[in-house]
Amino acid sequence: MINRRHIRVKVMQSVYALTTSNSDNIVKEENFLNNSIEKMYDLYVLMLDTLPRIKHLEEEQIEISKKKHFATDKDLNPNTKFIDNKVLALIDESISFQTYKEEHDLNNWHIEEKYIRTIYEHLVKSALYKKYMEKESSSFKEDMKFVVALYSEFIAPNEKLADYFEDINISWVDDIPFVNTWVVKSLQGLKENKSLMLGRIFKDEDDKKFVSDLFRKTVLNHDKFEKDIENKTPNWETDRIADLDMIIIKMGICEFLNFPSIPTKATINEYIELAKDYSTPKSGFFINGVLDKLCKEYEIANKLNKIGRGKF
Repeated sequence: MINRRHIRVKVMQSVYALTTSNSDNIVKEENFLNNSIEKMYDLYVLMLDTLPRIKHLEEEQIEISKKKHFATDKDLNPNTKFIDNKVLALIDESISFQTYKEEHDLNNWHIEEKYIRTIYEHLVKSALYKKYMEKESSSFKEDMKFVVALYSEFIAPNEKLADYFEDINISWVDDIPFVNTWVVKSLQGLKENKSLMLGRIFKDEDDKKFVSDLFRKTVLNHDKFEKDIENKTPNWETDRIADLDMIIIKMGICEFLNFPSIPTKATINEYIELAKDYSTPKSGFFINGVLDKLCKEYEIANKLNKIGRGKF
């Protein structure tokens, strides 16, 4: 499921798109934002689906080998440890997983099998595969360890796969690292003899509401927040502040003033990290300084009104 940090990333992108295009169609951009988040689930399922598809290629290869004119004993009595992997079976046999693929027409790996075949060919030549197949004993824990390593080493960093996803949906470029982590956590959370159940995109209704509230309240208070920023950057003209830095600071202000359950320290730390990943090398220091000054000013003016865990 999507976490608060990635929600902030998606909101930042939509605020940036709205402000730089000089558009005032908030509803249109908010719909795009929501659609972008929902589409992440398609990416998650497609990434997860690479695993059973690799297994099916192994099954096909075994059947081809059995039908050779001069089949060897190894061809006729193949090592089926990989296709018998208990973790792969939980994914492949999951009703919720297969239903989601069918309902959303996610048959990509039947059409674009070349991507899966390339991964499979690299896998069977690897030390990881050979070591796994050579070990006679098998356990759910060992199967899990192998599948996580397979995903982490051969699928998650695959650049051709990333390029393919980028061609499908440009917003997936920034989602891939998050989704890779999501897939690994899903794999590690599987239990023996318990089918994979696809969870929700949001942890709860609060997170879903956080998307809309953060986006709308940042955009609708755009001018007001900018005046507050001007007072804390006397040596900087507002037009000299990078667009993305300005948006990140405004989102931070929005959280200070409109989300009483989020601690100010958590807000500042989150937006410093966001700046490090998406803005200039010095943006983190700049944003930290501005948000810290604003936080202290709001506190003195009794504007924060933090409650519960937001106080700490």
